[in-house]
Amino acid sequence: MTILVAYAPRPEGRAALSKGIQMATAQNEKLVVVNASPGGPTRDTSLADAHDAEWVTRELNNSGLDAEFKQFVRGKDAVEEIQELAESLPASLLVIGLRKRTPVGKLIMGSTAQEILLTVDCPVLAVKAR
Repeated sequence: MTILVAYAPRPEGRAALSKGIQMATAQNEKLVVVNASPGGPTRDTSLADAHDAEWVTRELNNSGLDAEFKQFVRGKDAVEEIQELAESLPASLLVIGLRKRTPVGKLIMGSTAQEILLTVDCPVLAVKAR
């Protein structure tokens, strides 16, 4: 089976990557790290730029795991991309990072993490950045 990490270039994304490497090592499983965005004319802060993608790839190479980094920018919602990948692998575990949000922020903006928790069929491990 495969451990899947939903990665965004923020502290919570780096925490999810670290935990994913730890879990894949402990369980001797393949690791797939995904960064997804619908793309479009506005800058999406969840999309890893070339520098950050190189850093993730280096971390995966240094881990010694059977691991790969996938980046999707093809018009689909990030949750949809993650859900489809979790089903197709199939994933034994999905690791996501959580960021601190105010109650009003959660109400107005919604939550990708919450949507993932409610839609993905595999177990989900949510981690916070330190």
